[in-house]
Amino acid sequence: MSIPDFRIPDLITKKKNGESLTPGEIAHFVKEVVNGGVQECQLGAMLMAIYLKGLTDDEIVCLTGAMRDSGDLLGPWPAEWKGKVVDKHSTGGVGDKVSLILAPALAACGMKVPMVSGRGLGHTGGTLDKLEAIPGFSVSASKEKMKQLLTEVGCCIVGQTEKLVPADKKMYATRDVTGTVDNIGLIAASIISKKAAEQLDALVLDVKYGVGAFMVDEKKSRELAQQMVTIGNGLGMKTSALMTDMNNPIGKMIGNALEVAESIQCLHGNGPSDLEDLVIKLGGQLLFLSGNADSAEKGEADLKKTLTNGEAVKKFQEMIINQGVDPNTAKALCAKGADMWSILPKSKFTTTIKSPLSGFVHGINSRTCAECSLKLGAGRHASTDPINYAVGLEFIVNIGDKISEGDDWMKVHHDCDVIPGDIRDRLTGTIDIKPSPPPTVPLSRVSSVIS
Repeated sequence: MSIPDFRIPDLITKKKNGESLTPGEIAHFVKEVVNGGVQECQLGAMLMAIYLKGLTDDEIVCLTGAMRDSGDLLGPWPAEWKGKVVDKHSTGGVGDKVSLILAPALAACGMKVPMVSGRGLGHTGGTLDKLEAIPGFSVSASKEKMKQLLTEVGCCIVGQTEKLVPADKKMYATRDVTGTVDNIGLIAASIISKKAAEQLDALVLDVKYGVGAFMVDEKKSRELAQQMVTIGNGLGMKTSALMTDMNNPIGKMIGNALEVAESIQCLHGNGPSDLEDLVIKLGGQLLFLSGNADSAEKGEADLKKTLTNGEAVKKFQEMIINQGVDPNTAKALCAKGADMWSILPKSKFTTTIKSPLSGFVHGINSRTCAECSLKLGAGRHASTDPINYAVGLEFIVNIGDKISEGDDWMKVHHDCDVIPGDIRDRLTGTIDIKPSPPPTVPLSRVSSVIS
């Protein structure tokens, strides 16, 4: 059957019957989705057939490759960058500001990081929203501008253009209204197609599980991680995934400007230990995967050095200047011991939340914290909602700490005169306090590596 002879109803029927589609059939279907040759009802029918009958690994790799090729690719990159073009993707967390630290730290190690990021929606924050809390920062960049940023700085963090993976936009819009969003194969294809369009040499995935994660169940998260690793490697990107715990918030801050400030502290080597550990483990894995370190442990040591010798924060300063921030503002923001709140948006009020009990801190419910931060204005329910960059939450205690009834354990940064009672009550209930210390306090969020 030649490509012009493919009939969309026949392809839908084939998948409905549980048969495998050929690479040519998949490529044709995706091409027609983008060209308008597939009606929305037909796309919905195919997605439901995939949802119910599944895809083989070969089919998923072919589907993802066809989605990648449906629009612009960011490369080809210069030959001298071979083995150095890398990126990280997180499935989304609470207080997840890793990208702001990892991209410049990798650039300081000589890597090229063309990071295409997203905005926050629902309880998880977006990297672009956090960076836009810095006055003047622009997330828009053409392919040519990105290449210039990678040449001059080594990293950039930008938004997705309309021409990058258009098939995914159309498919996701239909998945959203046909009950096919929560299919692991389709989720994996959507994520990896966008990273594959960056034409990376290596990709590390931060796949989260727990109450604050996109996928709460660890077993399902592991399935997604394995699927994405299979696809990434199948498309020629060296890919591995770190399984990470998202039951408690990452670091001490939730909220856009608050997380920028915490990221800069980490870039100076003064960040919370759990955040620094996650950055170092993801970066070490990438340096090893791409062949720029003999082991993940050696990669971790190389990356950690950039956080203590000033090279990572220097790259961050260069990146934000090259993405629109006034040089004097960038220099003042990134200076050691700087008064960051003379530059970043600051909330009008702060209110502390007090412990309802005495005992030991066993956990802080990351999802509830994120939902309350969202209600304060730090996030958006719809993509058109405005964001308040100044508001958010700051944690005063760590897991395992001893605490007394009435002690301050959280600081709320807000612009409303008084925190609404329902938010205050929910925040008070987010801390899990027990009479005895927790049996163990994990030193790392990373539970395993999948490659």
